[in-house]
Amino acid sequence: MRRWAPAAAVLALTLLAGCAQSVDPIERLGEKAAGRVGSLGPSGVGEPAYRRWGLAGPLPPAPRPPARPAAPHTAGPGLTPVVDRVRTTDKVVFLTYDDGAERDPRFVDLVRELRLPVSMFLTDSVVGPGYGHFARLQAVGASIQNHTLDHAALRGLPYAGQRAEICGQQDKLRSRFGIRPHLFRPPYGAYDTTTLRAATDCSVAAVVLWRASMEGERLTFAKGESRLRAGDIVSVASGESAAEPLRERTVRLLREIREAGLTVGRLEDYL
Repeated sequence: MRRWAPAAAVLALTLLAGCAQSVDPIERLGEKAAGRVGSLGPSGVGEPAYRRWGLAGPLPPAPRPPARPAAPHTAGPGLTPVVDRVRTTDKVVFLTYDDGAERDPRFVDLVRELRLPVSMFLTDSVVGPGYGHFARLQAVGASIQNHTLDHAALRGLPYAGQRAEICGQQDKLRSRFGIRPHLFRPPYGAYDTTTLRAATDCSVAAVVLWRASMEGERLTFAKGESRLRAGDIVSVASGESAAEPLRERTVRLLREIREAGLTVGRLEDYL
C-alpha cells in the first residue's frame, strides 16, 4: 500500500492544480464581463452595434479634425462669433441636443455603442435633478455645453440679465462636471449684440445656432439647400412629450446622414 502513496499524492496534486487553473479570479471574470459590454446585444451574440440599432451599415469614421479650424466670422471686433454651420470640406455633420428635458437611458447606450460625438446644450431649470443622466452621457463621450440657467429669451434683455443667464450656467456646469463649456446656444436661437457681449465676457468661444433641425419625423432647413451638407449643425428636438424616444429620432437621422454620404463629427473639434 505504501508504494502506491507517491502516485496517489501526485494524482491529487495534479487534480488540485488543474482545479486551481480552471477557476478565474474575480478580477479576471470582471474583465471578461466588461469586455462583453457593448459587443453583445439583446438581439444576439456578437451582432454589430449598427445592426442592433437598425442601421443598414456602420457610419463612416470621422476624418481627423483640422489642426487649425477655420475661424468663424464675428459680428464685430471682440465679440463671440455666431455659427449655424461649420466651414469645412470634411464630410461631417454635427448633432446637438437642447434643454435636457428628455432623459432616455437607452440614448446613453446608443451614444456609447455607436460612439456618437454628440453635444448636449443644457438648461439648469430644465435638467433639474437629472444631472446624473448627463454625467453618464459625458462619461461615454458626449460633450456638455451651455443653454442658460432658465431658458429665457435673451434678445432685448439688459446686459446684466443676459450675463447672469450665461455666466450663471457656466458656473453651474463647471461645478457639476468639472469643465467650463466654451460653446453656448441661446434659447429659441434668439440673440442680439448684447448677447454676444455677455457671451464674450463669460468666456464663450462661439454662439452655436443650426442650419438643420429634426422635429417630428423629418429634417427642416433654416436656409439654403433642403438637404444635408458637409459642415451642417443639426438641432435634434427633445422633450418628454415627444411621440417617440430620443434614441429613435436619432437613429432615423443617422440613416439620413449615411444616405447622404456623411458621418458625425465632434463639433468642439471644429470650433
